[in-house]
This record gives sequence, C-alpha cells and structure tokens, in this order.
Amino acid sequence: MTSKSTGSGESDVPGGPEAPDRQAPEEKAPEKQTPDGKATGEKAPGEKGSGPGGAGRTAPAAGAVDQPTTAIRVRRPRTGTSGDAERDSRERDGDGPGADGGSSTPDARTGTETGTGTGARPGRGAGTGTGGTPDAGADGGTGSGARTGTGSGGTGTGTGSAPATASSPTSGGARAGTPRTEESAAERTSTFVPLQSAEEAPRTPRKAGGSAPAWAARASTAGGTAAGTAPGTGAAGGGNGASAAGATSAPGTDTASAGAGTTASPAGTASAGTATGTEPGAASPEAEAEVESERTKQQPLPPLDLLAQLTNTPPPPETPLRTMVRRVKIWTPLVLLLAIVFAVAQAVRPLPEPTLTLTAESQFAFDGQKPSLPWPEEGQAHVEISGLGSLGSSGKEKPVPIGSVAKVMTAYVFLKDHPVKKGGEGVKMKVDARAVEEYEKGKADQESVVPLKEGQMLSEYEALEALMLPSANNVARLMARWYEQKHSEDFVDKMNAAAEDLGMENTTFTDPSGLEKDTVSTAKDLVKLGKAAMAIPVFKEISAKTEYVDSQGERHLNYNRLVPYTGIGIKTGTTTAAGGNLLFAAEQRIAGTTQLIIGAALAQYKVPAIDSVTAVSKQLIESAQAALVDAKVVKKGEVVGHVDDGLGGRTPVVVTEDVTAVGWPGLTVDLALTEGGRTIPHEAAAGTKVGLLTVGSGPGQVKVGLALEEPKEEPGFGAKLFRIL
Repeated sequence: MTSKSTGSGESDVPGGPEAPDRQAPEEKAPEKQTPDGKATGEKAPGEKGSGPGGAGRTAPAAGAVDQPTTAIRVRRPRTGTSGDAERDSRERDGDGPGADGGSSTPDARTGTETGTGTGARPGRGAGTGTGGTPDAGADGGTGSGARTGTGSGGTGTGTGSAPATASSPTSGGARAGTPRTEESAAERTSTFVPLQSAEEAPRTPRKAGGSAPAWAARASTAGGTAAGTAPGTGAAGGGNGASAAGATSAPGTDTASAGAGTTASPAGTASAGTATGTEPGAASPEAEAEVESERTKQQPLPPLDLLAQLTNTPPPPETPLRTMVRRVKIWTPLVLLLAIVFAVAQAVRPLPEPTLTLTAESQFAFDGQKPSLPWPEEGQAHVEISGLGSLGSSGKEKPVPIGSVAKVMTAYVFLKDHPVKKGGEGVKMKVDARAVEEYEKGKADQESVVPLKEGQMLSEYEALEALMLPSANNVARLMARWYEQKHSEDFVDKMNAAAEDLGMENTTFTDPSGLEKDTVSTAKDLVKLGKAAMAIPVFKEISAKTEYVDSQGERHLNYNRLVPYTGIGIKTGTTTAAGGNLLFAAEQRIAGTTQLIIGAALAQYKVPAIDSVTAVSKQLIESAQAALVDAKVVKKGEVVGHVDDGLGGRTPVVVTEDVTAVGWPGLTVDLALTEGGRTIPHEAAAGTKVGLLTVGSGPGQVKVGLALEEPKEEPGFGAKLFRIL
C-alpha cells in the first residue's frame, strides 16, 4: 500500500499492477504558499496530524543543523478515473481530505495509502512497508516498502510512496502479497546532496551517545531499501532525507530524504528516500566513516591534530626543555655529518711543503779592525768583494768623464737582448760604409779603431772582442746602429735605462763609445756595472783575454795590462778630458772559495795616464787580496736549524762539514739556510741531505750541505685534522 500526504513535498510513485497503463510524465505544478511564505499543507510547530504518521512524533532538537536538500520529482499522469484527477487537483491546491484535520485514504487501485494533515506539532508522513512493526503512526521494517520522512519543525509533511511487495501486514491496510514492479528511470528520484563546508564540519570526533549532526544523515545508502529499524525510529526508502530548514534529528525521530516523486518544500519538508536505521541519537558507522572521509578530503588536518587523532594522544605541551631536546636531535646528526666530511677533507688535503728554519746565529763577525787600502792621491776609487761587501772608497763621489769605460755598458745592453751561447758567435752584423769611413777618420785622429770592410759580416762575438780589448770606437757605433735598426729604439736611451735599473744614480751616457765628455759616472756606480757584466759568462771570458785575432787575420792586444797577471779585466778608458780610468776585476782563492774583487779608479791625470791608473789599480787589487781571511763558523755535525713540516713537526738538521767564512777583519757576514735546488721530502731517513748553509753572498759565497739529524716522519692524522691552512 502506498501512502501520500499533501503539502509542499507531494510525491506520487507508481506501484502495483496498474503501473504500465500510465502515460508520459507531465511537468510538476508549482506549489502554493501562504502569505507567511509556507507551503500549503505544512504543519505548524506543535500541531498534530490526523493521519497514521501524524501522531506521537516530537519536534527536532533545538540548535540542530539541517542541510538543504533539493529533490526533483518526475511525475506521470494517471489513466484512472476523473475522480483521481479531481482528487489530485484538490491535493495540489491544499483542499484534500488531509489538509486540515489529516486523514488517511487507501487507494485500492495503486495499493497505496495517502495520509495528509497539519498537526499541532511536527509529525511524519505516512508510509508503506512490509514486514514492519507498527509504531505510533510510523511504518518500519525491511523489504522494498518504505515510509516517508519527517518534517523539521515546520508545517506540513513530506510524502512519498513505494510499492509494497511483502505479504506481511502494513499500517493503513495495505494489500498483502502484491508483487513489486521495477521502477523505470523516469520513476526514480534524483537527489542533490551538497558538500559539507569545512567551517560547518565538526573538528573533533563526536562522543558516543550524542546526537548525530544533520549532515551525518548523508551517510545513508541510496537504493530504496531500509536496513532494519529500532522501535520508535525508522528510515524511509528511496533516498536520503533532510529537511530544508535544517534540523538535527532528535532521538526517537525518523530522518528521511527526498526520494522518487518527492519535492522539497521551502520551509523544509521531509522527502522519501532510503535511510539506514540507527539507534536513537547515534549515526551509523557507515555514516561516520563517510563524513570523516568527506571532511578529510575537503580540508586536511594539521599535522599535530592528525597525529593526535591517529594515536589518540594529544601533542605534548611545548616547553623550553622539549624545544632544546628537539633542536639537539635535529642538529646533532647534521653536526656529526659535517664533522666526518671535515675530517675526511683534512686527511686527504695535500700536505704543506716542508721548510728550513735557521736556529744558529744568523751573522758572524770577524775579529780585528777593517784594513786600509792604498787609495790614490787624486781622483776617486772604490773596491768591493762581490757577495761580501765594500772595502772602502776614496775621493769625492761625483760624476766625471769615463772615456771608453762606457763600452762596458754597450756590451752589457747588447748581450742582454742578444745573448751568446758558450762556444757560439751570436748574431751577424753587416758592415756598412759608415763603419769603414769611421775607421779611416778615427785612425787619423788617433782614436781606438779596427779595420773593417764594407759588406763584411761581423759576428757578435768578434765585435765584442774588438769592443773590449782594443776598444774600437767604430765597432761600438756599428753595434748601436744595427741594434736601432733591429729594435727601432735609440741605443743610448737603452744604455741609460739599464744604468737606472742597476742603481747607477750618478751616471749619464751620451754615446756608445764614451768618447764624448758628457758621458759621466762615478767609481761606485761603475763597480755596480762591473759586477753585473762579470756575471755574464761570455763577457767575463772575453774581458780576461790578452789579445784576439780578427776575421781578417790581424792580431789585436788588450789595453788592460793587468791581465793576466793581477786582474781578469774589465776595461780601460783614457782621454784628454777624462784622464786615466780603469774598471778592473780580480780573483782570490781562499778556504775553498774564489772571491771576486771589483774596483774602479777614475780621473788619474798623471802622465802617462794609462800607466798611472794601471799602477793605482794594481795596488788596490793586491791590498784587497791580502785583506781576505777565513774563520771557522760552524763545526761538522752541529745543529744549525730544523725542517718544519708546516703542521708543527720539526726535525733538526746538521752541517755535513766544517763551515768556514771568508772576509776581512771587522766584517760581519750573514748565514742562511737554503734548499739548494732540492725538494725536502715529507718522510726521510736520518742523514738525508735537505739543503745548504750559506755564508755571505755573491761569487765567493760559502756553501755547506745540510742533513737530517734524525728520521723525518709524515705528519699524523691528528696534525692533519686540526690544521688551519
């Protein structure tokens, strides 16, 4: 039997054998509303319904929240009698039998029962079902039968119907044993269920036994079957039920949703639908699971809340101690990782290069007073021992003409840019006509010149011999012209630049031969030039010669007559304006060393000037040689320093033989440790040679080997780990 209640939520679902005789559906007629906005047929709060579903029901609990539900009704016109149409018209207009007092009218044709009424309090519409237990105007049970849902505190009731197929008695006198006919797609109810917003969803789990929120009713399963109800409660078949006004079902009430053929009223009417029977005041487990799933999908819980929900343990309160412990747990692994990386990096880093450090006295002073040399009565003179220091000077240090001594700078500049290998001849220079003319003119003027032929290819080595021994002016000018053509630079400017580099502060060159009286210098400046020139092997070799034979077979003598008896060069220079000048060099063998003596005597005008300057220079050389003495500074095997590995490790070093210093009385010499071209190993046995101990400097520098006194070991892991650089 099918029940139908009039009002804003009318419903008509076909049932029984007559269903196939119905025609195509027609559109739903609009519902009428009263001036206060309520649909006709609604029950006001507190009213009682006279139909089977109107008695014994209480209003929803105060403060409950209901969810808006939109129900779509599909309706077909009946093919019955005109009485049916008239009755339907009256029901839509609110004039049916159940409009005022409420009544229940069985429909023999459809097997349904229609219940209407406006009770003094909210009630439920009548429904149909099979196999249920009668209860206070509500039909309950299982099977394909269903009953309509409840109102939500407004006037009127929802209506709905479903075919009754069971043979058990039904409320209102439904026919027993009537088979149920399958509903078509047009007869099914389409129900819209809105999503619950995050703000409306509860944030904490509901306590057991509490009232289920209205939105929890959405957990009901669609399908049109009620799954067992407890006394006093029931679930309508056909869909989920919820009132439009929004109210939570109180214990002992039915919750129904819109089903097939049901229209939701604006004020909130109950619709027919499928619901799961639950105990009073509690939602089913399936509903809670669906709600929780829906809430989780809509808005994830914060991590601490989620953890608390999973473990059912609230997060511990934040305290300074907990904060510190948490930070320690976070940072300790990171610090340990960094420490391991640092240790590995320190272990594989290249070791610093070991160095030698002197621990002995860094200077040694010879006993006695400084010797006095036989200085010339005129002019100026200066004598040094290369690497040891100066033996003194005489005369006023002022620039004076130097004559052919300037050719030493000519040779020096040329060799610096065009060096000659030992045994080689150097570059080739073509003799021009001007060099031949200068020879003829110079010979007439009694200049120092050598014969040349135009077009002759003159080697650099032969040109240097002509320049240094017979002091050929025409060759000096030829070399300067060739250099300027080759380098596009003024040769005299190059000479002055070289003088500046050597620290010759009182020297000026105006020509490559020195014949001009404006080419001036001092004895001290020329000694600087002499030391630099004698450091060039080819220059030293040539200046020590007594003579040479040119390419034409002509023999030429060295004007420096101190060679080879007292000195080994360097160059003489004599003119009327300059007088006699001599830049000389000599050697002295002492204590296993060869000491180089460099001196200069200028402005010796006593005639013959060349003889006067030669005599003065000879006396200075002999006095300097006699002044040199030796003294033992360090004994063999004595510790003079150590090897520092750069990481705090030190290995002592000793000299391999006696160390003897060379100097003169009153002289102070320097001691130093050098590697001597060796690479100090990181690990070595005792006795390994690792460097040299030097005394003094220059060509006469004393050098003695150094060796490890004890084995040298490679720095350990601790030293590697804690090194800074």
